[in-house]
Amino acid sequence: MKSAITAITSILLISSVASFAYAEGVPAWVKNNAGWWADGTIAESDFISGIEFLIKDGIIVIPPTTVSSESSEGVPAWVKNNAGWWADGTISDGEFVNGIQHLIKTGLISVSSNTETTQMVSEKPKSDDSKLASLEAELEKCSEIKKAYDRLNCERSAKHEILAYEYMLISQPYPVGPVTFYWPGFGVEGNTFEITSSGQALLSLRMLVENTGSNTEALFCTGPAVCNYDVTNGDRNFKYSGMDFTNGQVVIKPGETQIFNMFFGPNIGGGGTTFEYDSGKEYYFRIMESFGSASIPLNLG
Repeated sequence: MKSAITAITSILLISSVASFAYAEGVPAWVKNNAGWWADGTIAESDFISGIEFLIKDGIIVIPPTTVSSESSEGVPAWVKNNAGWWADGTISDGEFVNGIQHLIKTGLISVSSNTETTQMVSEKPKSDDSKLASLEAELEKCSEIKKAYDRLNCERSAKHEILAYEYMLISQPYPVGPVTFYWPGFGVEGNTFEITSSGQALLSLRMLVENTGSNTEALFCTGPAVCNYDVTNGDRNFKYSGMDFTNGQVVIKPGETQIFNMFFGPNIGGGGTTFEYDSGKEYYFRIMESFGSASIPLNLG
């Protein structure tokens, strides 16, 4: 179970909280995990658990698939080959999805229906928090919009405002110039620290950022070697293994909030590093922007 959670959280960290389910294809960030499974970095069970979680959570959308009476005791070699080929761009999203559908059909992946998921969300109790109740009311108003595209945009914006507000309530703020970084600590979805059975340390961090200034600001990270964010223990600095900055930056307008994710683990090249844990050292998430700098204590011990 512990290794499965590790795989799930590492997949989630590479994704963006603000991203929603895709109607077509598979989010490209899943390719990292497909490649790691294909080359043996993570176990088959970890990969299956992670994909199962993402399907149930609506992050990966798979066409309706009927479960066959014929079960399978393991993942066929061709499915694993497909994962590796998809990770390096040899085959299309559709061919990768075919492999996932096969795992559902043979019972290796178990998923709930979209109807069940929708009912679970709709039954979520309302909060007594007046501001949260107001934000939830704004979300409900979106259902009155007739045009599907406009309605989806309204819902996406309203859901983000709710998530941002809830995140601020449980997080420690770290002002850095005109931008405030909010980190809730471990135990909150997207923020985990695990060491795999092979000894690889995996660190997942999810941050909310708010522009409290009067000008548009941008967070920069164009690659492991050129990034204004890393993790340090004082003696060594560690570059990310995965992140979700769009085109190398997160742009935040005045009064706006954004969420970004970073994952530290295996070296992905491009000036990257393998994340290593030393129980005798303190670790910090380091911010080194032109508008200011800060070190957020991670308390990994």
